[in-house]
Amino acid sequence: MPGGGFVRLPGGSVVVALTLPRPSGEGGDVRVLVHAANRARALTRLRNLGMRAVYLRGNAHPPTPDEITAVLHHPDGLLWRGTPDGTAELWHPIRALLGH
Repeated sequence: MPGGGFVRLPGGSVVVALTLPRPSGEGGDVRVLVHAANRARALTRLRNLGMRAVYLRGNAHPPTPDEITAVLHHPDGLLWRGTPDGTAELWHPIRALLGH
C-alpha cells in the first residue's frame, strides 16, 4: 500500500492523506485528502465511495500544511490530485475521480 498519514487538528477532527492507485486503472497514483471526525470515519468515507481496500498503516506521509488548508476549505472535505505532486495541478473534488 502506498504511503499515507494523518494530522489531528486542535478541534479534535483529523485530516487523512493517502496515496492510492487510480481507481480507473489508468496508471499512476493519486493523493486523496479526507477531513473527518476521526481516522476510522475518514477511511469509512472512502470505502463508502467504492474504495474498498483502503487502509492507513503508520504515519509515514502525513498531510502537509497546504494540503490541510485545501481540504478544510472544501465543502465536501474530500479532495484528490495526481502524483507526483505537480505544482500546476489543482485539487479536484472526489466525484471527478470516481465519475459520480
